[in-house]
Amino acid sequence: MLHRRNLLRHGAGLAAGLAFARPALAWPGPVTLRLHHFLPAVSNIHRNVLVPWSRQIEQASGGNLRIRIFPSMQLGGAPQQLYDQARDGVADIVWTLPGYTAGRFPRIEVMELPFIANKGGVENASACHDFAASSLGDEFSEVQPLVFWAHDGGLIHTRKPVSNLEDLRGLKLRFPTRQSGEALRALGAAPIGMPLPQVPEALSQGVLDGAVVPWEVVPTVKLHELLHSHTAVPGRPTLYTSTNILAMNKNRYSQLPAELRQVLDTHSGTPLAEKIGMSLDDQATQNAELVRRRGNTVSEISADEAARWRQATAPVAEAWLSRMKHDGGEALLAAARASFARHAA
Repeated sequence: MLHRRNLLRHGAGLAAGLAFARPALAWPGPVTLRLHHFLPAVSNIHRNVLVPWSRQIEQASGGNLRIRIFPSMQLGGAPQQLYDQARDGVADIVWTLPGYTAGRFPRIEVMELPFIANKGGVENASACHDFAASSLGDEFSEVQPLVFWAHDGGLIHTRKPVSNLEDLRGLKLRFPTRQSGEALRALGAAPIGMPLPQVPEALSQGVLDGAVVPWEVVPTVKLHELLHSHTAVPGRPTLYTSTNILAMNKNRYSQLPAELRQVLDTHSGTPLAEKIGMSLDDQATQNAELVRRRGNTVSEISADEAARWRQATAPVAEAWLSRMKHDGGEALLAAARASFARHAA
């Protein structure tokens, strides 16, 4: 992990140095793009990904392309509407989860099926971007995708420890995407879907008994203060992941001068997916230690119990395949598994 941190810092410093050494582009600019997302400015993706990325874009363009970030839905609307905001030009760029609009993007759901994803952030972010770039062009044709990623393996965060299927029975657990919700239902829980910003209030009011989220967002929504037990699945594949997209309005993208589009393209795609994955892995280490210092319980279910969970959730993938039998479901599942295997650490 230290190697990844050093690589991230070295890469950022090198990119900044090259940017300052490069002459300004021959464009009267500057052009300012508005980037809209749903989490507060203290969140990991905002602080450690989007802000550094926007600065890198500005430096590499000689100040001619700037990105102004609006967190916490400051431009209005709800998290479920972000994709349409990019499509319609309400925002120039958005970060959102395709799974926030259940069933609208069925092909990318293959990466969110239970027990298909890897454990690490770099592994999953890179696998997701590669898979999406090769297999999902039609599904996201209304926007200009800048990068796709999937987070590191998600955990189950609850008030009381979870060590087996019986402990999950009837627990009201927040889920982020349709497939994670189906997985929780198959495990005996009572899944409740909602965007992440609504989770703290729902926990405080007793609407939820817990939530499934990755480590990186735990401090953002104060889960380590509201809940006391954090349960992971050992090994690979892991219980679930969620997919993310940084999407741009197509017209806004096409109207950029070619030089500015080149800057945007160079600093997006696979290189950005890898940097996002590094940030996720760093935060996983830091936040797991944070909750341990607080006295919370961090545990893994046993390998035998994990096998029970995999067997219980197998019908979720079968149901997805049944729905997708006329849309290349078998080929998509094979491609998704191959992508995760190719990027496995």
